[in-house]
Amino acid sequence: MTLPSAKAKSPATGAIFMVSAGIAFAVINVITQTVTGDPAYGGLGFKPTSDAFWQYFIALLISLPFILKSGPGAMRTAFPGQHVIRVIFSALGVQAFVFGLAHGVPIWQVIALVMTSPFFILLGAKFSLGEHVGLDRWFAASLGFAGALIVLQPWSSGFTVWSLAPVAAAILWGAASLMTKRLTASESPETITMWLLLLLSPINLGLSLAAGFEWPSGRILHLILLGGVIQFVAQWCLTKAYDKADASFLQPFDDLRLPFNVIAGYVAFRYLPEGNLWIGIALIMAASAFLMWREHVKRRTATAA
Repeated sequence: MTLPSAKAKSPATGAIFMVSAGIAFAVINVITQTVTGDPAYGGLGFKPTSDAFWQYFIALLISLPFILKSGPGAMRTAFPGQHVIRVIFSALGVQAFVFGLAHGVPIWQVIALVMTSPFFILLGAKFSLGEHVGLDRWFAASLGFAGALIVLQPWSSGFTVWSLAPVAAAILWGAASLMTKRLTASESPETITMWLLLLLSPINLGLSLAAGFEWPSGRILHLILLGGVIQFVAQWCLTKAYDKADASFLQPFDDLRLPFNVIAGYVAFRYLPEGNLWIGIALIMAASAFLMWREHVKRRTATAA
């Protein structure tokens, strides 16, 4: 059943917000890798669970002025259960993501595996949200998925069972994205973002205490503060994207996180991927370009009619 919504759709605006979120997340990944990385390889050795807590806690502190300005009504919702379930999916996805990294899966492979989420989101958009998913969208998402597989190379000797952890993250984050889309039918982007931040901080705190809580200082503190600010911006842009366009339309633009992370990794660490990785990136970018072109043609045809 299609969810009723009186909000005007703007696919192009949604795509811009999704791309902005992808760039922000790429910067966050660089900061996280620097803060939590092995000191033997230039990292600062801060515990990942503590890093996650502090980033989201700082983002929560940033959101407090907005909450106070809007008053208690900013957090009012008719669907508290859906918010809780969405945040649980998000938190478990973060843990699965970190679990893969903790077992030596390279960051670009982790991101490539997370890019399998279009398949799961398209299924959810079709059968849960009742969205129309045309052949062009299926083709674009499949092309992006094929590009991610080429980057991953599951047939290679370097593929391990631990690489399946990011697949779990893809499924969990896909479910969270679909719930975000469902909530935007009646909830404001600010409310959705604030609920995420308010619920994630206690969950992350519990995980951090279980793993051994750490207080940041010096350069780590500065980087975590920056990461918290960017985390807030990224989550807000992500929610705005789903507010402006269909989940199935946005997914190829979400796939652009992969090349964004490659670029960010090169700028920060001078790592330049080789071989088939570039073919995979090209396929992902082609999928996004194709889908944007098809949507432009459809809108132009509709206007002419």
